[in-house]
This record gives sequence, structure tokens and C-alpha cells, in this order.
Amino acid sequence: MAEDLKSLDDLKDAVAGTAASEAPAREPVRDELGRAYATGKRKDAVARVWIKPGSGRVMIRDHKGNYIDYTKYFARPVLQMILRQPFQVAGVTDQFDVMATVKGGGLSGQAGAVKHGISKALQLYDPALRAPLKAAGFLTRDARVVERKKYGKAKARRSFQFSKR
Repeated sequence: MAEDLKSLDDLKDAVAGTAASEAPAREPVRDELGRAYATGKRKDAVARVWIKPGSGRVMIRDHKGNYIDYTKYFARPVLQMILRQPFQVAGVTDQFDVMATVKGGGLSGQAGAVKHGISKALQLYDPALRAPLKAAGFLTRDARVVERKKYGKAKARRSFQFSKR
């Protein structure tokens, strides 16, 4: 092996040749109904998301078990915009139906969790969509969570009021 390589260019060519041939193409991951499933998380919220080809309907399951249109569940326009972002970045607006179950956290965290779940499910359904979603940062879980309260403190960092006497 060492005798075949005369220069660094030969080494670079050899490494490039092995890396390209060994990297398998990603396969779509779908269930028997043709849906892709992913779990999205943000703050304390967890979203279970299923996507399938359709007309662009997004249904959110509330705490009672009823499916509601996302415009009613997430009434604020900013939260609705957050949910539409993965489809716009991937260029597949109104091509997939979404069914999501959300638990924990507040509305803002839930919207972020559904966005994360939609992004992961899209790239599982069609691996070609992975590049734009990853470039936009939608496949990365936002790890910021509320800091826990410590003993000897009033809150996470707030000390009790100091009394001189």
C-alpha cells in the first residue's frame, strides 16, 4: 500500500475514491400506509409528527384527542409561519398532509417541536430534501431549556434578599 503512493496527491485520490464508493445513498423511511414519522422537540414540548402526500392540510391533536386545524390551534400568525417554514425551505408547499400530536410546554415550544418534527419527517420521506433543511438548521434540536432551580436560591440563579440586620 505505501509503495503505491508516491505523493500527497496520490493519497488524496485514493482517499477520495474509497469515500465515494463506500457512502451509501439514503433510503426513504415510510410505513405501510406511505407515511413518514418523526419526533420533534423544543423546550419541554414533544411533537409526534406523521406526514403523507396530500393537499397541505396540517392537523394538530389537542389534549382532548381531537384533531384541529393548525390555524385554530396556533392562533398567532408567527406560530403559523414557524410551522410553514420547513415546507417553504424544501420547496414542497401544499404537497404533504401533516398529523401531529403535541404534549408539554407552551404554544411557542409546541410550534417549534412540530416544526422540528416536520423537518425530520420530510427528510425521512424524501432524502433529497435533507440538504436544504439541514442548511436552514431545521434538523438540529434546539437544546435550550429552562434552567432548573438550585437549593439555597430563590429561583435558578436569583438569591434570596440580603438582610444586614
